[in-house]
Order: sequence, then C-alpha cells, then structure tokens
Amino acid sequence: MTMPAKDLDQIVNLCKRRGFVYPSAEIYGGFRSSYDYGPLGSLMLRNVRESWIRTMVQKRDDVVLIDAAILGPPQVFEASGHLANFSDPLVDCKTCKQRFREDHLEDKSVCPNCGAKDTLTDARAFNLMFKTFAGPVEGSGAEVYLRPETAQGMFVNFANVLQTSRKKPPFGIAQVGKSFRNEITPGNFIFRTREFEQMELEFFVPPAEGPKWYEYWCNARLQWYVDLGIPLEMLRLRPHDADELSHYSAGTADVEFAYPWGWGELEGIAQRTNFDLNQHATHSGQKLDFFDQSTNERYVPFVIEPAAGVNRAMAAFLLAAYEEDEIGGEVRTVLRLHPRLAPYKVAILPLSKKDTLTPLAREIFEALGERYMVDYDDTQSIGKRYRRQDEIGTPLCITVDFDSLEDGSVTIRDRDTTDQVRVPIADLENQVRLRLGF
Repeated sequence: MTMPAKDLDQIVNLCKRRGFVYPSAEIYGGFRSSYDYGPLGSLMLRNVRESWIRTMVQKRDDVVLIDAAILGPPQVFEASGHLANFSDPLVDCKTCKQRFREDHLEDKSVCPNCGAKDTLTDARAFNLMFKTFAGPVEGSGAEVYLRPETAQGMFVNFANVLQTSRKKPPFGIAQVGKSFRNEITPGNFIFRTREFEQMELEFFVPPAEGPKWYEYWCNARLQWYVDLGIPLEMLRLRPHDADELSHYSAGTADVEFAYPWGWGELEGIAQRTNFDLNQHATHSGQKLDFFDQSTNERYVPFVIEPAAGVNRAMAAFLLAAYEEDEIGGEVRTVLRLHPRLAPYKVAILPLSKKDTLTPLAREIFEALGERYMVDYDDTQSIGKRYRRQDEIGTPLCITVDFDSLEDGSVTIRDRDTTDQVRVPIADLENQVRLRLGF
C-alpha cells in the first residue's frame, strides 16, 4: 500500500528536517515568503537547472545559452511595457491595514484577514518591480530596476547573439537566472515568492511559422516534466482565456500541476509575436531584424517563449515523488525522484566505522565522486541509514561490508524496490551507470 503526499505540510516538514529548504533569516524571526536552500535543496535546484539546460541547449543545435545582468536601466522596462503594464490590483483593509490582490479575493466585500465587511479600498495598480539606485546618489538619473523576468536580457542581446553565434531563425536564446517581483500576496511555500529563479527560452521564428512552433513547444515542455517523473495525470495544458493574455501575447498556454491546493501554473508558453523586438528597436534606435539571404527577405522574427520557474518546478517534483509505503511491516517515507533530480545519486554506507572498512569505502566514494554527487554515511544502524537515503531520494545505496575485503564485491540497494544485488567493485561504476541511466 502506498500513500502520496496529501498536503503541503508533509513536504514543508521534510524539506526543513532534511535540509532541502529553510525559512530565510529564521534566527531573526524569518523574512516573509523568502527561503534559503540547504545542502540537499541547493543540489536539487542545480539538478533542475541542469536538466533544463541539457534538454533545451545541450541536446539541440538551434539554441544557445546566455547570462544577462539582473539590474537594468528604466529604458529597458519602459520599452518592454513593464513600467506601464506590470501591475496587480491592490486593495487595503481600512481596519487591519493588510493588503491583498483584488483578483485573489473570494468575496470583495469582506477582508480575508480580519473579517470586517465593506472596509476594503478601491483597487489601484501596484507595480511589481523592485526599484533601487545605482551609484552613491539617489534620484531619477540613478534609478535602476531588478529584472522581473529574464526575457528582456535575451531580447536586447538579440543582435549580439545573431552576429556571434551565426544562427538564423528558427533559433533560440536560453537563460537561467534570478528574477524579482514585489508580489502583494506571496505564499504556498516556494510556489510564489518575491525572489525566484527562472528558466526561459526565447525561440525566434519566421512570422508564418509562429503557430507551428507554439504547438511544438507546448507539447515539448509538457513532455519534459513527464520524462522527469511527474505522472501525466498530475499535469495538464491549459490555454489562457482572452482576458488573461499579457499585453504582448497572441496566445498563451500554461503547463499546470495538481498541487495540494488545486491546479497551479508550472510553466507558461507564450506567443510574444514580434512585440519585444519592435519595442526595443523603436526605443533604442537600433535594428533588431533578420535578413534571410536565401529568400532575399528582411523581417522581425516572431518569438515563442517557454518560461518556467526553477523553484516552482522543484516543489512539483518533490510533491510528485513523495510517497509513504510499508517495508517489512514498517512505514517508510520515500522520495521517488528521477535520478537526474536526486540530490545524491549514490550513498556509500560502510557497515562499520572500523578502520578496516573505512579505506575501501573512501576509495569507492572518491572513484564514484569523479562522476556523480555521492553521500558518505557511517552513523547509526544500516537500516536507519537506508531510511534516511530513501527519504532524501537517493536512488542507490552501496554497502561496504567485511566480506568486501575478501571477495572484492559490494551490495547495491535500489531505493524504489529495496532489492539488493552483490556486484564486483571492479564493475561498480558500470553497474551504477546502467542503473541510473547516465
């Protein structure tokens, strides 16, 4: 009998207890809706990033990777429309002074915090960008913004990438990095925070090919989550209604995940047309178009944008992988993470701390550590160590015992089946590679 996660608290508690995610500045009482990623969480975030880059860049010849600046001048965000349009409807409660997004209220006449009736102000536009100042003097000439999305760095570098990479449409510019949005009501753990990490692709295409590539990327991005272990029944592709579309979009669909609180966005795939390149060309006075020598045609490419959140994806992968089952009459918690996402791929578990086993166990740790992220654990009973590795999602445990000194073999234990197999140390790396799939 198996039981998946029934509520978010199970994941939150596991993350704190095992070192995936901590509340930020916890010793000072915490900083609302900010989180620090611990030893396991930082590894898993890195694995989510690298899995995305592997699929979107490494395995393709039509996408390149950049890393653009986080701070940007107002001109960039004026051209993109963020200064004028990037806002949420904000209301205040006159009684308790709390602030809320109007479009998130179930009853717009009742304060969700204190319950007072008819105390909410009229909605006003609240811009979500963080503003700061560059240099020692504050003033309009020194204003800069923290980017609310990674996308604009790819648009303003379009001509640079086109020239240096020698790509031509259809081609993409990818980026992974931090973005910042001053959310009115962040919440649901790491699902919505003011500081987050994005994985975005701007895929530039001839205008006539926009619909074809939009459909392609909708299907490809849904499949990415399935390939990394999320059951298809926990995912859906939802097209946006007309009143949901961003000011630049000719069509957008969300890959949604069945979170404990309901369906929520994992990733958006947008048809941004040529809005951004045209805007930046107009505001900068620079040409941002493409001349196709084969057709003797000059055009401003349309762009398809798959945009995902690293943190949000990590939350979904954890929720989908969490399971409680029964082994030998004992309930265990197991994270059935895809091996590419698991913080540690292998754990080395010497049966004893005695000096006779330690040198061999360390030798195996160092050998496998050349290729994989490996844990080394020699404390507590072997059963408790297996349970700990199951709970943090480690796919394989390797037990070094006293027989290993005689027969040159170790025991590999599989996380999901708990099956154990004896293998020669000489063939260990090959056996691990076969079981992990890479």
